[in-house]
Amino acid sequence: MTIRLLAIGKTDNKELQQLISLYQNRLKHYIKFEIEIIADIKNAKNLSIAQQKEKEGELILKKMSATDVVVLLDENGKQYTSIDFSNYLQKKMNSGIKQLVFVIGGPYGFSEAVYQKAEAKISLSKMTFSHQMVRLFVVEQIYRAFTILRNEPYHHR
Repeated sequence: MTIRLLAIGKTDNKELQQLISLYQNRLKHYIKFEIEIIADIKNAKNLSIAQQKEKEGELILKKMSATDVVVLLDENGKQYTSIDFSNYLQKKMNSGIKQLVFVIGGPYGFSEAVYQKAEAKISLSKMTFSHQMVRLFVVEQIYRAFTILRNEPYHHR
């Protein structure tokens, strides 16, 4: 199985990018993992929120194949403990899917078409985080999940 993380807009903060890269490199020992950044919409200030979500949604959907299992990072999604999340990933790997895609949308969330494509929604917290921070948290939690599945000490350090 491959895990992909799709996100709207690049990470400007070099320190955050270094941390994301650290966990991305660590994940190579466990699974094929990719991050794909979708460029911010040009002239977004001239668009309504609905128009911006539609345009971002079109770009997100273009990056997916029909067989992808899509999970949205959404404030209204299900919350997991790290152990429960590791079990969720194990079930996905056991199910034989080829690609699991986590998606971080733009500042206003997702279009209805993207919600229709998604199998699940996950919330990292009831708090709101910047989209750039969410990337780090997701990659770290995926890494943590694999260390839990392998009974490695990272989870309890």
